[in-house]
Amino acid sequence: MSASVIIFYIIAAFILVTAILSVTTVKIFRSAIWLLFSLIGVAALYFWMNVPFIASVQIIVYVGGIVVLIIFSIFLTQKAGDAMPKPVRSRAIWSALAVIFGIAFTCNIIKQYKFIEPGNKNFDVHINDIGIQMLSTTDYGFVLPFEVVSILLLAAMVGCIVIAMKNKTEQK
Repeated sequence: MSASVIIFYIIAAFILVTAILSVTTVKIFRSAIWLLFSLIGVAALYFWMNVPFIASVQIIVYVGGIVVLIIFSIFLTQKAGDAMPKPVRSRAIWSALAVIFGIAFTCNIIKQYKFIEPGNKNFDVHINDIGIQMLSTTDYGFVLPFEVVSILLLAAMVGCIVIAMKNKTEQK
């Protein structure tokens, strides 16, 4: 095996382990931290694939935005140290069945479309080209979706603050 394949397996194992820990831990704050590490691992995978723009977006939007928003919400509800309730046994069984189905479905798709064979195409896209395409007002510009996503994130943050403020006033 080459060094590149070994690095891929290390990154993939890191993502898998931290994702499993994120789902199985009983403390909600620890779950958010494991999610943070999992998303950083996905960004590392993008860097490994030599796609720095997507890796940067992964870090800025998901690690810097979504996970921070989740942690902020956890601290506002003052439940950071509390353990999450145990799931109902039937829900755990259905979850395990969904995981098994998902793995079988993914293996079937990989086998059907032969994703295991490496491609010989290189990414030849520069960050400047992506920026020009995203913010262009002509030829499929993405200014409107970009602004809609920013408004959606702002609305989610304001909603979290409103919910947290209602909980604090109800407790008094």
